[in-house]
Amino acid sequence: MSDLDGAWDTVVNTPMGPQNGTLTLTTDGDALSGTMSGQQGSLDIKDGKASGNEGSWKVDITNPMPMTLEVSVKAEGDEMSGNVKLGAFGNAAIMGTRKS
Repeated sequence: MSDLDGAWDTVVNTPMGPQNGTLTLTTDGDALSGTMSGQQGSLDIKDGKASGNEGSWKVDITNPMPMTLEVSVKAEGDEMSGNVKLGAFGNAAIMGTRKS
């Protein structure tokens, strides 16, 4: 089991304000799968990759406009932090805390 595995309460600090959500991740070797849930509903992550306590994936959203978010995170214990590429909107910080 990787440090990434499990359910996380997350906040993405977007230009439109903080977006709260839940991230559920499962690793299998260097493969990473799961879902991101929030105001967009529940979205499957794609192209997930894991290396130790670091992970990256993409997720397609439709609101406020269709785009692919590119997420990269590092988990340390029960804390997670990283970056989300927001297409034309630049980058946003993502932070998470493991759900108990």
